[in-house]
Amino acid sequence: MTTQAIRVGLIGAGGWASYGHIPALRALPEYEVTAVSARRKESAQKAADKFGIPHAYDDPHELINDADVDLVAVVTPSPDHAPLVRAAIEAGKDVYSEWPLTTRTTDSEELLALAEAKGVRHIVGLQRRLGPANRYARDLITQGYVGDLRAARISVGVDAFGPVMPDKVEWTIDAGNFTHVLSVYGGHFLDVLFRLVGPPKDLTALTATQFPAITLAESGKAIASAKPDQVMAIGTLAGGGLFSVQLEGGQKFPTGLQIDITGTEGVLRLTNNRAFENTEDNTLHGVNTDSGDHAALTVLPAPEEYRTLPDSSLDESVQDLAHLYAAFARDKADGTTEATTFADAVTQHRLIDKIQRASEAFPA
Repeated sequence: MTTQAIRVGLIGAGGWASYGHIPALRALPEYEVTAVSARRKESAQKAADKFGIPHAYDDPHELINDADVDLVAVVTPSPDHAPLVRAAIEAGKDVYSEWPLTTRTTDSEELLALAEAKGVRHIVGLQRRLGPANRYARDLITQGYVGDLRAARISVGVDAFGPVMPDKVEWTIDAGNFTHVLSVYGGHFLDVLFRLVGPPKDLTALTATQFPAITLAESGKAIASAKPDQVMAIGTLAGGGLFSVQLEGGQKFPTGLQIDITGTEGVLRLTNNRAFENTEDNTLHGVNTDSGDHAALTVLPAPEEYRTLPDSSLDESVQDLAHLYAAFARDKADGTTEATTFADAVTQHRLIDKIQRASEAFPA
């Protein structure tokens, strides 16, 4: 590791910044949070005072140009990402962006090209793949636990993006802002799935808008919606085998996450009652030919070497983020490529585009 801490400036002081980023960074000795910005100076100063952050700004460009900031972390709503990420790159700063990187594939492709041309390091917040159970499952598959892959199935069910939403998130109703069940949950969890079983080759898909009108909870205002809240896809994997996907938003009783991976020699299953902001890591179950002829799925705890963080008291969703930051620090020190980057973001953008194009042939 480098001897000097990586100094981070956070653009955004809202819930995920204070619940996720700041605790994750403070748990890692490789980092120091040196600046924070928010739309209002009072909000930035409040966060700075609470967490002992030296600099508070209401202008994100002042933070970007702060000499005490090495890594700019853009933790704002998705429509704001592109200009802020671009400004950080132009300033020669390493940059983190939440997923989605931008609201359009072409914009994300341009940012990736710009970051590579400028020689800055870049991270995208697709941290779910770095959870201990997910990394352990990937290693087991690589080691042949399931044999030759036959099929992979993923189901994600959440209460988010339902027919009633808080007034403060009215901006998400516009499909052009790329904040819906396919972009958010599809982006995160399809990254996990295809990290485990390899990339998709061909697919067909259906999307549906089952809540065509969204009611704002406080004001009672009803707004027409065209964004998808139900997605199904099937296809083939580049390495062989089939896959299926179901993403469902607005569930009254959320079903959470389930991934089943079957092969000629065994089965792996990943589950989580809460797909997002989970307090516990995914549970990994498995059974294979070494388990005996009549064996059943049993829990496979991730070995301790997959849990390398100095603070294990944080919620698991925050630990996933800490694993991502820790991976970036190792990449920076050792020249490795473990952390998810803008290239991974572009891959997700293109996959989502492919799903949306495929669904146009089968209007729901």
